[in-house]
Amino acid sequence: MGGPRRLLLISNSTLHGGGYLGHCQQHIQSFLGQKVKRVLFIPYALHDRDAYARTAREKFESLGYGLDSIHESCDPVEAVRKSEAIFIGGGNTFRLLKALYDNSLIHEIRKRVLEDGIPYMGSSAGTNVATISINTTNDMPIVYPPSLKALGLVPFNINPHYLDPDVKSTHMGETREERIRQYHEEPNTPPVLGLREGTMLLVEGDKATLQGVTGARLFLRGKKPTEHEPGTDFSFLLTDSNPLNP
Repeated sequence: MGGPRRLLLISNSTLHGGGYLGHCQQHIQSFLGQKVKRVLFIPYALHDRDAYARTAREKFESLGYGLDSIHESCDPVEAVRKSEAIFIGGGNTFRLLKALYDNSLIHEIRKRVLEDGIPYMGSSAGTNVATISINTTNDMPIVYPPSLKALGLVPFNINPHYLDPDVKSTHMGETREERIRQYHEEPNTPPVLGLREGTMLLVEGDKATLQGVTGARLFLRGKKPTEHEPGTDFSFLLTDSNPLNP
């Protein structure tokens, strides 16, 4: 048995005006520390995995970490079992989750993170799959995973790239808030944390803290949404009372 779960769940990999993971690189270095030497990257959310791995490798090497991409391994399950830390990047959440199921990685990643205590980082789609399900992703279902249940590293949902309604917009489609409200019209749906771009959630054991430069909006079924600034303690969301948790 390793240490407690350690997660860094990032809303977005690139913030306007900055480079890849530039807005959160200090958080990444603080999170991974000096004990981690190599990171296992999972690029399944994008079609061009080679190019994605090059981008991630360049960034992590600049931060002092080696990076191995799981798609370059002949045995993805063994790569997870040997990993020191895992980073799942953004892209299409349905494509990502299907690949995790197709490669029999759901159980293996859960074990490494929740039982062995290795650090897990997710960005955008990688944050979506860290939660109880991908029901609150923003992505189109371009492929069909066998289930919408995800890794379940936390017992609630996250909506990355959360957007506030634009009062000047003439767009007549649903706002992000309206779509989350529709989700909560269904029974037994867990909380949804809307992470604006530039925001991330740090989970250490049973403690969860909002970090970054923007805030978050919390949606609880049957209640009005609430606003939260960086530094907010969200540990209460880690109380697992939802029967959907795998």
